[in-house]
Amino acid sequence: MDHSGTDAQQEIRGIALLPFAVFLFFYVGMSIWAGDFYRLSMPVAFIVASASAFLLRSRVPFNTRVEIFARGMGEINIMMMCLIFILAGMFAATAKGMGAVESAVTISRYLVPDQLMLLGLFLVSCFISLAIGTSCGTIAAVMPIAVGLVEPLQLPGALIFGAVIGGAMFGDNMSMISDTTIAATRTQNVAMRDKFITNLRMILPAAAAVIVIYLVIGRTSSVPAAGPVALRDYLTILPYLLILVLALLGLNVMALLFCGTVLAAVIGIGTGAFDIWGALDLCGKGALGMSETLIVAILAGGLLSIIRYLGGIGFVLKIIHAGIAGKRGCEFGICLLVALVNLFTANNTVAIVIAGPIARELGLRFGCSSRRIASILDVASCAVQGVIPYGAQLLIAVGIAQTAGIPVSGLGLMGYLYYPLLLGGILILMLLITPLNKR
Repeated sequence: MDHSGTDAQQEIRGIALLPFAVFLFFYVGMSIWAGDFYRLSMPVAFIVASASAFLLRSRVPFNTRVEIFARGMGEINIMMMCLIFILAGMFAATAKGMGAVESAVTISRYLVPDQLMLLGLFLVSCFISLAIGTSCGTIAAVMPIAVGLVEPLQLPGALIFGAVIGGAMFGDNMSMISDTTIAATRTQNVAMRDKFITNLRMILPAAAAVIVIYLVIGRTSSVPAAGPVALRDYLTILPYLLILVLALLGLNVMALLFCGTVLAAVIGIGTGAFDIWGALDLCGKGALGMSETLIVAILAGGLLSIIRYLGGIGFVLKIIHAGIAGKRGCEFGICLLVALVNLFTANNTVAIVIAGPIARELGLRFGCSSRRIASILDVASCAVQGVIPYGAQLLIAVGIAQTAGIPVSGLGLMGYLYYPLLLGGILILMLLITPLNKR
């Protein structure tokens, strides 16, 4: 029996949101109580939240809920995400084992002053994500280098990783080939160019503010001098260059990570960093190092699936739809709508696809600009996606960092995600101050 349908199959019920609230209160509350954001494992929080979903009173039988949960765990987008995590872990471990991280750090410090390195990571991530249109691919490519910079720069790891994630979300929002851009423009039937121009008014203030922040707080003191760049350094960074080139050529993120891993293994064997058994061992350890990330993604898929089936998202849509009045209210309602759907789906593209048709209907009813609605959908979803600890972007970053032995959690990163936080704040400000005749 197929239980993969939407809220329309069940009554709309606000109580269906309880498991999500349980997750937030349990995970955040226990972390605050312990005074340590790394004390509680995120999979445990998802297990507790999932248990609350099975205890809810509903006409849906318990066995049916189990089936719905299992189908959500195995949903195709979740499985593709898990495959990306596995390949990212294999690439990161193999590249590190053959010396690519150290070489990339040495070359980066040779080309870029240490005082500008934090800003440089943000700008490089912006450029790559803008070019390839995927934040996940950008984080997978740049995070291994960022991990290697934690010790020499003597800056908090979360700060450095936040710069990479922020830059990646910049391109996810602005790239012409990004899934979110395509979804936002198609659901509102507007040209990409119009949406791009409208977006600029919102993202440029956020990007400018982040640049200033990184210029100020990115300054380091008593940093050891960078070593000389050798020919071997240029050879060992080839896997990173290959990933960037293949990404710019439009190769699938999974294929480019696989190719990068193979090249890293070949170079490592050729330079004597390890033998073929060592390469295979590193691949295995890299994949296993992403195990917690995989578990979180799978459990999140199951939990979000059952919340949706029991009527949680339908409840959110109904409340927002009923509370809208006027152009300003319409825009705020659409912003809140896509943000909440993004929280429940942990996927900004899916959130836009779900909220887009409703947003178009509301925009036409209240006379709002279609290109402005498209921009709001994209900006709001990317701002939320860039900070949720169970989203693919933070999970990849945390997984790579933990594989490298750096303790960091999604919750611990949230305070350092300056770009998405500022982007969300500026979006709200723009909705408040824009005159009604310019909407």
